[in-house]
Amino acid sequence: MYFTLMIIVFILGYVSIALEHNIKIDKAATALITGMLLWTIYIMGGSEILNLGHNSEWNEIIQTLSHNKFTQSIIHFIGDNQLYKHLAETCSILFFLIGAMTIVEIIDRHQGFNIITKNITTKNKAKLLWIICILTFFLSAVLDNLTTTIVMVTLCRKLISDKINRWVFASMIIISANAGGAWSPIGDVTTIMLWIGGEVTTKSIVLKLLLPSLIAMIVPLILITHKMKKAETHRPLVDDSDIMHFSYKERLGILIVGISCLLFVPIFKTYTHLPPYVGMLFALGILWMITDVMHKNKSQFIKSEFAATNIIRKIDTSTILFFMGILTAVAALQSAGHLSILSKWLDSNIHNVYIINLAIGAISSIVDNVPLVAGAMGMYPIEPSTVTGYSHFFIQDGIFWEFLAYCAGTGGSMLIIGSAAGVAAMGLEKINFGWYFKNFTFISLIGYLSGALVFWLIELI
Repeated sequence: MYFTLMIIVFILGYVSIALEHNIKIDKAATALITGMLLWTIYIMGGSEILNLGHNSEWNEIIQTLSHNKFTQSIIHFIGDNQLYKHLAETCSILFFLIGAMTIVEIIDRHQGFNIITKNITTKNKAKLLWIICILTFFLSAVLDNLTTTIVMVTLCRKLISDKINRWVFASMIIISANAGGAWSPIGDVTTIMLWIGGEVTTKSIVLKLLLPSLIAMIVPLILITHKMKKAETHRPLVDDSDIMHFSYKERLGILIVGISCLLFVPIFKTYTHLPPYVGMLFALGILWMITDVMHKNKSQFIKSEFAATNIIRKIDTSTILFFMGILTAVAALQSAGHLSILSKWLDSNIHNVYIINLAIGAISSIVDNVPLVAGAMGMYPIEPSTVTGYSHFFIQDGIFWEFLAYCAGTGGSMLIIGSAAGVAAMGLEKINFGWYFKNFTFISLIGYLSGALVFWLIELI
């Protein structure tokens, strides 16, 4: 009963998250309730669930227990062993995200991104779209797809006055940001999870996924450019409210230092072998210290308004809590054995890593890709490099993990609600779900499959 109840609660939570805008309940609240409720059900029905035999670690422990210690050991095993183990893994991701989001927010608040936007002068619609998409693609690999989407959609508001044209640009920004985040270890939450989890390494994911991800962006870009009428964009009237509080040198300095801090993190992990969140928090401390020194002789307004202590309050805390809830929920299903059952079913019925990952990518356009990737990580352990046959796909930097990063990262572009980037653009520009579906779902699918084909061809060579 408890085992089945966990599945029902998870599905109900998932549906509520997908219908967030309809039921008017924030997905962070739903995710937190789902995650905590699943662990509550798990520990309440621990005896029944663990006796099903799906948890290999418990199966080893139970052989050494006496009958009178059985119930106490279940509580200890679930509450003090499994929960804390997953909490450590989840918090490492959350601390990384908090550090990254704060660094990006500091750059943005100090108008560092304005250096980029001011240098885009073309009014040719097709040329401007290519510039925006290529810039988005590479920025997303460094900043993350959500932040890049917000920055680039905001930029388009300053470059394009017509609403429908902005919708076209915003839609291509979604596709470009998701594709750009897929080939970088810090470009998307899913790749961050795989990187921190040890499924992929920096060098491998960049080399293997750069070209497929680029194709996933270029193909839709060519298709939409071909449909465009040859015309110039019209810029909106200049808004004088965007006051420059910092000199050009200061804004450029913050941009360079901030980007360098983000690029420093993979290097730090490679040489120290410490978890990535250590490098990210270290980088945040450096940028924090630099901004404090920079503000030393500024006005009291600058010192208070642009201080890192004030900026850190502005990061998207609800997003952090959403990840906390959903990762905790998936961890409960992993510990109880649900994901083990699912992985065995996939192996026996599909047994093809390409089809499995393509399906995960397609599903990620309907539901969030974070729990999908977390679920896959729970279903399949990292195999030792010495294994052969089908298991070899699951070694570190194996085909399954690399293709999972690509599919989960780019598949969400097929629907506007299928990624954090899409939801952000939808909110900023009020893009209709039906309009995006009619104009961009098919071309996004073509790009998704084209990139997947390139990945497959690369593996054959």
